[in-house]
Amino acid sequence: MGGFVVGNGVGSSLWIMVKMASDKKDVADKLDPVPKDAAKTAVPPQVPALRPVVSATKAPVPRQRCWLWFGAGILAVGLSVAGYFQPWVTQPLVVAVEVATLAPVTRILAVNGRIASAQSVAVRPLVSGRLDALLVAEGDVVTAGQVLAQINAQAANASMRQAVAGLDAALVAQVGAVETYARSVALGRNIARSVLDAQARAVQSAGQEVARTTALVDQARIALENYTLRAPIAGDVLLLAVDPGQSVDPSLVLMTLADLTDLLVETDVDEGYATQISRGQLAVLQLAGEGEARPGRVGFVSSRVDVATGGLALKLMFDEGVEAPIGLTVTANIVVDQQDAALTLPRTALVTKDAEEGVFLVKDGTARFQPVEVVDWPAARLIVTKGLAVGDAMIVDGTGIEAGQAVRVMVP
Repeated sequence: MGGFVVGNGVGSSLWIMVKMASDKKDVADKLDPVPKDAAKTAVPPQVPALRPVVSATKAPVPRQRCWLWFGAGILAVGLSVAGYFQPWVTQPLVVAVEVATLAPVTRILAVNGRIASAQSVAVRPLVSGRLDALLVAEGDVVTAGQVLAQINAQAANASMRQAVAGLDAALVAQVGAVETYARSVALGRNIARSVLDAQARAVQSAGQEVARTTALVDQARIALENYTLRAPIAGDVLLLAVDPGQSVDPSLVLMTLADLTDLLVETDVDEGYATQISRGQLAVLQLAGEGEARPGRVGFVSSRVDVATGGLALKLMFDEGVEAPIGLTVTANIVVDQQDAALTLPRTALVTKDAEEGVFLVKDGTARFQPVEVVDWPAARLIVTKGLAVGDAMIVDGTGIEAGQAVRVMVP
């Protein structure tokens, strides 16, 4: 045996391992003998599981089951909400209503105008020529008759001198004719009747020539005065459009004068309201940049509508004097009509159905179309003249509503 170990080390080791295993088996058989048919009843060894086996007493609820319960809860809530609101059933339209009542009403027409002077003049020259002198400046206050400007008048002065010379000659001739006739009369019968008549006619002709030349002098004087521009009214110089040395003619406005102590508002209204505006109607006037409203009235209504613009010219007067620049914007509210008690409706409630104007009234939970007649006016509320009764509940906005539609009044 020792030679086997020495001769072959590998074989020796294998033999030793087999021998040790055989010895262990013999020892085990002695301690726990196995019956001969044990090999037939033995249970084969279990193959290890790929995942750990959890004890049945500690198995948790799967996560999928939790989600199922959560989804079922949401579905139940959704069904409850749907059952309450019943979206498949047509719901009444919720509308806002207004109950018709009698109340004081003032019908107002709002317009915009501008400050103007009650008296203003555009100064134009009556003759053509060179402007030699301009004696006022813009903003100056002038009196009536004050000299404003001077146009070169050399030719007019020459005509004036010629007319005066002619008048002087006529006067001299008249004096001679009168003296000759006087001497002839003094001679009495020594002068022939024919001579005396001729001298009398000469006196008459001399007088006529004096009259003619006097008229020429007056004419020359008037023409000369046209070269001097004087203020036709007292007021302020609003605008100067020329400079000294400039050639002017009657088509050119040299300046504008206005009396700023008497101001008014110039405006116009659309021809659609022309028949409802009259002189004396009250007005509330507010100047641009001011928060104060001033009382006024309609002082002038034109009798002609401008065919180009379709406007009717008005002039509004202030009850009290006001100081403001010409051209300032003024907001005017003209009081056209006042009623102590009237029915009104909001413009949004008015609808047109089959070419007929009316409103929708709420009756028995439905919208009922009610024809009405109103005073058409540029305002948010309209005066009702026919078709509406006190206590009627009208829908404030009738857009998109049909007659007979189910509605529900909005709770305030």
